[in-house]
Amino acid sequence: REALPMDPQQRLLLEVAWEALERGGQVPERLAGTSAGVFLGMSTNDYAHLCGAFEPGAQDIHAMTGNFFSFPAGRLSYTLGLQGPSLTVDTACSSSLVAVHLACQSLRSGECSLALAGGVNLLLSPAMMRLIATTGALSPDGRCKVFDAEAGGFVRGEGCGLVLLKRLSDAQADGDPICAVIRGSAVNQDGRSTGMTAPNVLSQQSMLKKALESAGVQPSEIGYVETHGTGTTLGDP
Repeated sequence: REALPMDPQQRLLLEVAWEALERGGQVPERLAGTSAGVFLGMSTNDYAHLCGAFEPGAQDIHAMTGNFFSFPAGRLSYTLGLQGPSLTVDTACSSSLVAVHLACQSLRSGECSLALAGGVNLLLSPAMMRLIATTGALSPDGRCKVFDAEAGGFVRGEGCGLVLLKRLSDAQADGDPICAVIRGSAVNQDGRSTGMTAPNVLSQQSMLKKALESAGVQPSEIGYVETHGTGTTLGDP
């Protein structure tokens, strides 16, 4: 009964969180009662639209716990018995990155001892697709041509990704497998620009400078850059 109205994004988060813990060499049972935290990025709740078609008598508390944005993180914390911060953030395309940023801050401040951070996105209802299509931001041929003169829109995708984070000193002391080190991060907002969904070059420049300062890294030391290229005439410049 609980599974029927539950957003499949929550089930996917449970599966991938378990995989992240296993790959990180963690024993889930030993995390119960600890200050481990959960930081998730989400920006779509297509399944809620589908649940709205259920008969009123067929809806109960599980329709709420299965679809409100506050519950995916809470379900992970509840299932694993984690007592650290547990939250879901929605900052559109940057949701997962902001979740990782907040997780790092929480770890550095000592608020949590370990953190699951990441995000999920599933395309489950045509309603959202129709709304986004009205903006002209979707590629008409289903291909995303990032940084190309023929860029005509982006293509929506699905997936789930979670990373297991610890303070470096703790991971080293515990003998954990370490895939990478996050040296620093930064978050800001574009403020006023030519439109609410349009980028602001000066704000992005300021954010990059703050991220480098946070990491203690000079621009000349950067060897690899990953970008968020929308493949649209508005976003790419």
